[in-house]
Amino acid sequence: MSYKTNSDTIQFDQEQRNQISTAAAILDNGGIVAFPTETVYGLGADATNPAAVRKIYDIKQRPADHPLILHIGDIARMEHWSQDIPESAWMLAERFWPGPLTLILKRSRHVPDCVTGGQDTVGIRMPAHAIALALLNAIRPEKAIAAPSANLYGKISPTTSAHVQATLAGKVDMILDGGPCAIGLESTIVHVDHQTVSILRPGGIAVSAIESALNQSVILTHHNSRQTIRVSGALPAHYAPSTPLRLHTQAEIYKLALELAEQHFQIAVITWSDIDPRLFSTPEIRHIAMPPDPVEYGKQLYAVLHRCDRIGLDFILMESPPQKPAWLAVADRLQRASQAYLKT
Repeated sequence: MSYKTNSDTIQFDQEQRNQISTAAAILDNGGIVAFPTETVYGLGADATNPAAVRKIYDIKQRPADHPLILHIGDIARMEHWSQDIPESAWMLAERFWPGPLTLILKRSRHVPDCVTGGQDTVGIRMPAHAIALALLNAIRPEKAIAAPSANLYGKISPTTSAHVQATLAGKVDMILDGGPCAIGLESTIVHVDHQTVSILRPGGIAVSAIESALNQSVILTHHNSRQTIRVSGALPAHYAPSTPLRLHTQAEIYKLALELAEQHFQIAVITWSDIDPRLFSTPEIRHIAMPPDPVEYGKQLYAVLHRCDRIGLDFILMESPPQKPAWLAVADRLQRASQAYLKT
């Protein structure tokens, strides 16, 4: 058994094949499987089984009107789960699938209400992870996997199986290990109709890449209060660690960190720009230097936040990312992660 992602062909050994077969059987029988994708780990159920889908909401403690994303293993299956598909949607799927792009389209009659949160649209994507693709092609062909991220609602998304194990152990039927996620941030969510193309959530595909693929401008609506389509991860407060997180400039962080350290708070200072680590030499402060490249930064972000939560800190002080298009997805996640703690 071998599967090709958008860059590599992966050969599976017998143990991996057995694990994928076991996971597929669990899904076919109404169970819940956490599985890897190139973005984050997903919490999957048979999309055609409303009882199984409801288990996802219960496990995550997720509101029932928040839609899930349908994962498919073949681009042709988009026609089964959606209808009246614009040509621009096919262009994006052909260009970016398998990959970190979710298309919001008109749902077909095959999609249960519990998957869409009662909306007339559905989010669909084809992940670029060999294990995810193998799992999707191991379930019955008339099915898809409905999956949000494999974490408690509003918390940090998992990018390793250990992250899933730490929060959902005993609550799912199987955790399928696929190693660390290659991208580490969720998919870009794009709403496509016959008139416009709108970005509802920035993610693993840059806005400029989408515009280049379509040879047209797109609308950025992820901060637009008039947005009517509900999508995953679009609440003002989301992706949050248990430790209060604050965003500041480098100069503000230096001053605030020393003030908090003098009060014997335990702090993580996370920066991306050049800074002398000796400025944070007190035992109360742990300095973490992040890559100055937005792709590498995004790949490491959730793992770093998970690690900070495990340490048992009082505060996480993060340097605000650059206000540049390449940093849009990172800035979105950090803004939402800090939202719950603005008054702390």
